[in-house]
Formats: sequence, structure tokens, C-alpha cells
Amino acid sequence: QVQLVESGGGLVQAGGSLRLSCAASGSIFSPNVMGWYRQAPGKQRELVALISSGDSTNYADSVKGRFTISRDNAKNTVHLQMNSLKSEDTAVYYCNLRTWTAYWGQGTQVTVSS
Repeated sequence: QVQLVESGGGLVQAGGSLRLSCAASGSIFSPNVMGWYRQAPGKQRELVALISSGDSTNYADSVKGRFTISRDNAKNTVHLQMNSLKSEDTAVYYCNLRTWTAYWGQGTQVTVSS
């Protein structure tokens, strides 16, 4: 079993920055893909960013140039640096790890005030 624990969410003004972190523990197989998804009220969960064990990255168009995903394979952690935040970035952000199956964290709230 794999557990994912997110941290770093909060309230920030538009234009500000936040850094989300996710720590994975348990039976983690490699290679794998870690990433962040988000879900705003009344909307479907959507991809924000992904990073593979080999550090290949993929970003949603809406966050390109503003968000940066990174990982530390030795510590089984993934981070999301979010800059130039906008009100439309407000959502619950979920950490995800994919091997032969998918695991999810409990989510962390990010609120951007305009």
C-alpha cells in the first residue's frame, strides 16, 4: 500500500506564490509517474503537472510558465512551485502516483484571492 501526504496549501493573493509538497511512503515501485491534479468547485478534476522517474515533465497549458514540478527520487517526494497565481487556480490540489495502479493523496486547498 502507498500513502501520499500533501502539504503547503493555503490562502494567497493573486500574483503570489505557493509551494506544494507531497511525500510518498509504502511499497513504491519504479519507474513511476508522480503528479498534481486539481479540482475546483463544480468542475471535474484536471491535470496540472506530471513528472516521471526520469524527470520528464508535462504541464497543463493553463499553468505553463507559472508552475514548476520537481521530484526527489531518493526521498519519494514531489513538489509544485506555483508562481503568478491567479484566482482561477483556486482548487483542491491532489497528489498522484502511478505505477501499475494509481494512488491519491487527501488533497490540499489552495485559495487565491483577487
